[in-house]
Amino acid sequence: MNRTAAATGGSASCRFAHYFVVCGVDTETGLEPDDGAGESFEQSPIRRSFKSKVLVHYPENTDRNPFNKDAVNMLCLPRGLSFRTQVDSLDPQFHSFTVTSDDGTRSYGFVHTFYEEVTSPQIITAMQTLYQMHHVEHHSSSSASSPSSSTSSSASTPSASSMDSLASSLEESDAESLTSGVSGCLGCIGSFDAARDTLYVSKALCLITPLPFLHASQQFLAQLHQAVTSQTAPPLPLESYVYNILYEVPLPPPGRSLRFHGVQGPIVCQRPGPGELPLGDYPLGEAFSLLGVDNMVKLLTCALLETQVLLYSKDYQRLMMVAEGITTLLFPFQWQHIYLPIISTPLHHLLDAPVPFLMGIQHRNGAQRSSLHLPHEANLCFVDIDSHCVEAPEDLPLFPDQTELIQELSEVLLSFGLPPRGGVTTTTTAGSTSASPRLSSLVLEDLMEDRRNGNLGGEELAALERLQALARRCGGGKVSEGGKTLGHVFEEEEEELKAAKLNIQLREVFAVRFSAIFGRYEDFIVNSAMDLDSWLNNRDGTCSFDKGSFLSVQPAAHLHFLSRFLETSMFSSFVDGKVVSRWVDREPLQQLFDSRMERERLYDISDEESRNRPYRKCSTLFESAQAIERRLLKTDHTAIHPHLLDMRIGQGRHHPGYFPRLQADVLAQAHNTHKYSSRITASRRTEPRRSASDHSGSDGEPKQKHAFTRRAFRQSKLLDPSPQAVSQTHREFVDGLLSECRLKTKRMLKERMGKECVELGQGEANITGLQENTLIHGLCDLLERTWGHGLQIKQGKSAIWSHLLHYQATQEKMEAPADVPGSNSLDQRLSDDGPLLLRGSLIQDMRFIQTMRDDMSEVGQARAWIHLALEKKMLSQHLKELLTHQELLRQLYKPHAFLLCEEEREQFLYHLLSLNTVDYLCFTRTFTSISIPYRVVIIPMKKLSIAMATVNPWVCVSGELGDSGVRQIPKNAQEIFFQSKNLGRLSTLQLGVQENSGLLAKCLIDCVVVYNEITGHTHRFPCGRWLGKGVGDGSLERVLIGQLVSPGAEEDAGRWSGTPPELASPSQSVRTVLGSLGGRSRMHSAEVQEDLREAANNLVKHFHKPEQERGNLTVLLCGEGGLVLALEKFLLHGFRSNRLFQRNVFVWDFVEKAVVSMETIDQMGDLHGSTLPKSPPCDSLCRYVHAINSSPRNIGKEGKFQLFVCLGIRDRLLSQWFPLLAECPLTARTYEDGALLRDRAALHSLCRILQTLNDFSITLEAALVKGVDL
Repeated sequence: MNRTAAATGGSASCRFAHYFVVCGVDTETGLEPDDGAGESFEQSPIRRSFKSKVLVHYPENTDRNPFNKDAVNMLCLPRGLSFRTQVDSLDPQFHSFTVTSDDGTRSYGFVHTFYEEVTSPQIITAMQTLYQMHHVEHHSSSSASSPSSSTSSSASTPSASSMDSLASSLEESDAESLTSGVSGCLGCIGSFDAARDTLYVSKALCLITPLPFLHASQQFLAQLHQAVTSQTAPPLPLESYVYNILYEVPLPPPGRSLRFHGVQGPIVCQRPGPGELPLGDYPLGEAFSLLGVDNMVKLLTCALLETQVLLYSKDYQRLMMVAEGITTLLFPFQWQHIYLPIISTPLHHLLDAPVPFLMGIQHRNGAQRSSLHLPHEANLCFVDIDSHCVEAPEDLPLFPDQTELIQELSEVLLSFGLPPRGGVTTTTTAGSTSASPRLSSLVLEDLMEDRRNGNLGGEELAALERLQALARRCGGGKVSEGGKTLGHVFEEEEEELKAAKLNIQLREVFAVRFSAIFGRYEDFIVNSAMDLDSWLNNRDGTCSFDKGSFLSVQPAAHLHFLSRFLETSMFSSFVDGKVVSRWVDREPLQQLFDSRMERERLYDISDEESRNRPYRKCSTLFESAQAIERRLLKTDHTAIHPHLLDMRIGQGRHHPGYFPRLQADVLAQAHNTHKYSSRITASRRTEPRRSASDHSGSDGEPKQKHAFTRRAFRQSKLLDPSPQAVSQTHREFVDGLLSECRLKTKRMLKERMGKECVELGQGEANITGLQENTLIHGLCDLLERTWGHGLQIKQGKSAIWSHLLHYQATQEKMEAPADVPGSNSLDQRLSDDGPLLLRGSLIQDMRFIQTMRDDMSEVGQARAWIHLALEKKMLSQHLKELLTHQELLRQLYKPHAFLLCEEEREQFLYHLLSLNTVDYLCFTRTFTSISIPYRVVIIPMKKLSIAMATVNPWVCVSGELGDSGVRQIPKNAQEIFFQSKNLGRLSTLQLGVQENSGLLAKCLIDCVVVYNEITGHTHRFPCGRWLGKGVGDGSLERVLIGQLVSPGAEEDAGRWSGTPPELASPSQSVRTVLGSLGGRSRMHSAEVQEDLREAANNLVKHFHKPEQERGNLTVLLCGEGGLVLALEKFLLHGFRSNRLFQRNVFVWDFVEKAVVSMETIDQMGDLHGSTLPKSPPCDSLCRYVHAINSSPRNIGKEGKFQLFVCLGIRDRLLSQWFPLLAECPLTARTYEDGALLRDRAALHSLCRILQTLNDFSITLEAALVKGVDL
């Protein structure tokens, strides 16, 4: 069945092109200076920019894609009109742009800019007059030295309003009056003399298409321009070619190629099939050649993490090429934020945008990077394309398997002869790379078409190759004006095919990487809603993806990147699309990704977990390139040839060098041209009929059926430079920041409070370090973008740190008269009761951050300050104090800035205040190498506080990151202050007195309090026991377990003038049980067994959590409710004691006697000639007890039993020791008949519980096992 490829009169959505546009100078309105170009009037008028206009566009409008006149004009000529003379370069230039409609549909514009001679006398006269005025003002200002000269110069500069009608109102006599004294400078650079110079002005031909057909559009426009500049008229009027491309050339069907005809030859385009990657015609190879593989991977990482990306280049097409290349590599994800690869000077206010963006800005000649006003650079990726440089934000994580990925990409580039290191500059001009062949005869043209369609056999193809070789030997050269040799044509075709194959192979490598990472993403989708409406109504509070479970099966090296990527809008949108696909059709990109995943699973026979799988290279490079090669070498469809139109006589005349005014009535709309329908060429292949939905495949920007999946700003508003539109845009930015703050704080609270409690005495909730770092990094980014919105005065790269520095300078000026010499020293303030000032002072927190490290950047200092304020629960309070200085705010910020919107600012601070309801250790755990001042306070029992005068104690504080070493407390003092490397979260404290302190050195200690002078965290170490010889268990050293005191309790405690609120401690609980013999009899066996099971269960849960979520193991072993206390209760149950008047009974006494009894029995067996060896468990029990007793530390009987349990559980011996203790003859004499130790069922249950703990590797803190070598 033959299929035609005509689109005559069809819907605009099925056409190859939507609009044809011509932009240039409007001779009727004259020259208007481009006020937004940011140029100085000191420049010569010939170098200034002037406003351009859309001269014509056809058709007037299309359905679903209305024409945006102002946006297209701005993007066709981003710098406005440019004038040149015959001494300047007049080479044509090509660039492209993209326009996104309000419904999310993206269109592509392709622009061929050339210089056309100015024939309007008014324009020439106006330029002559402007130059003469500039010359006079320039010389007068340079020769005069008085201030009045500059005033007169500025006064004589023509304003915008006076320039509007300059060309039409200026009379010839006015121009002649300025010619005196000017002739001496004519002929200089930038000069203009109408009598001698020829004036040229830029004009743009633009084609707007629904899909990115870069090469085809570039060739069509170049051929159109060549027809204009040629001395020979084209075969048909230009209207015929424009009409043909607008109304008669259709989109190629998916998986097919299409040939249509330009002015000078055939043009081929192709479209991927349903199972292939979307259409990507921009040359990725050129982008990789410019930036290098490393930089491109770094740039893609920044885009995936939704940083702000700013591209910088002199060439507009390079900006578009890199931007489109990066967004193409994002498949299956889509950029959700501002996307403007080209922004002109009037749109530079968008650099203030406090949202992620991907924008490009032109690098003007002589301009420096420092001249760019970038309000916030903390999360900015700056890409200097011409210098082959990518400046990524600090702490950018590595892309998963980045080293292997770079190696694979390098191999692909090398296979095409491109160096992977980058820095290769490719010169691309509109004339050299885009023009299609102009062959010398129709025979050669037909041969070319037959070769392209694969219709030449072996002999014919060999003859054509011989003809090509003959053309080369004969010089081949000029077949006609503007034409090319046959050899050159073949070379261009080969280069185009090579670029297309390289494109698809590079994209396949990245697509396979995303498949490897997210191939099982469907397993972690959470479908909790019953219908679409309920999901939409509860979307903010619904978790649609199980991030924790997903991260738990990923390699550890990938977690830093993945944890941040899962928080991005593009991933959320991707997941939302999957969720709503239960009720509506899936988006094309997601459908394509899912189908590729299903196909890969069919051939994936590996049963390895994703975290253990090795890196797998892409295996479909050859097949993907072969599919494109088949389509390009053998065309599937041919469109209608251009033909004569029903035009008025005398129209369409050829004027070499001038693009004519086209007939509007012919091009305004499609006409039925049945006369030429017989010229339609049938398809060379047959294919089944496709539905209309197939033509909207995934190769373009997919149409958004669901508006809730896209959060981007409307581009039509962004491209509007009017003051009203700019104000409205920044109003939307303000509302967006407030909404983002609400969602982020809500998410942080939900994650922080929703985690399973870790048993730390108070049941404190814990969050994984990975998730905490990710969420807080997002908060830092939000604060940077908020403080950068509307900022006009900045120091360094961080907007918030810049504001803090200005505030610090202001406060120090106010405090200067009251300051004492040396009071700025941190050590001085700390030694003079400084902590009170430190705890609540914004300035003091800043000063500490500034002293942390000399090499810390402004961004790093800002993040450290935010971490510290958040951990101290003073972030909202500090920011509120910072924002009370209204005069400073007005000085630093523009009127539209978020921080000057009072109502929104207060709501922002309110949302941040909600974070005070949870505890963070983000500063302590992030900045681990800094020095922290600590204060340790020993609090004795109030009634016995006088006893502290007789002791000389020492302390050693231990935490997650190390210990402080032994710190001696001065005599007659109860506190000590010292500096130490950050200890992290505190866990244990060793408290002791010297061996030679004497019998009088004893004290009943209630608790020890350790205060972190920087973060304000207070740890309380309950004791409740005696310290000293001859009292209690005679311990000279205690190992205490710490508890983090809530800020409320800390405030109630003041400066520790009294006893802090008492919390239960293990020893106090034991004393309650052992208070009397009657108390022992009331200790029920069921309660003891339940406590034991609970303690073991907490340990099992601890080890079954991801390592980042685990709490403090020492607390679970030795703290209240820990294993040591539970086993102590077990051994005390049913214990007989003859000490009626001595309250304390120690389990260690029984353990020591049991060991002595075992050794005695063993010795008696030796005396009676027994040959039975002592069992290994019995031998280890005796050895461990002797080692503990011979330890140089005097830790008392309670401390020894604690050490006994910890060593036994660490070395998996505890389950073997308890049966030995139960079988010892001493047990029957020491325990009552109903004791748990003598109950076989209870003992068997205990051993099974202890055996379950043998599956885990337990590492003990150094403070627990110090002095014991086992």
